[in-house]
Amino acid sequence: MCLGIPGEVVEVLPDRPELARVKVSGVRRAINVGLLENDPPRPGDWVLIHVGFALSKIDEEEARAVLRFLEEIGQAYTDEVDALRQSMIE
Repeated sequence: MCLGIPGEVVEVLPDRPELARVKVSGVRRAINVGLLENDPPRPGDWVLIHVGFALSKIDEEEARAVLRFLEEIGQAYTDEVDALRQSMIE
């Protein structure tokens, strides 16, 4: 199963504007935001992440609802967060 998980943008990397640091369930990781070049995220924005790429911007209410749902489904969410921890974009 493939999931998109919400993350809050903490910063856009100044020397690499296609990358942003996000916070997902306590994990901070750099992700690629290049797919959102027409509406780039800023700190405080929420994005839907899959395999290290931000696929879309979402509002905070939707992000929190998705996080609640993912926590309820259990293992698939845990697996996705573990995959995020292991991914590295430098």
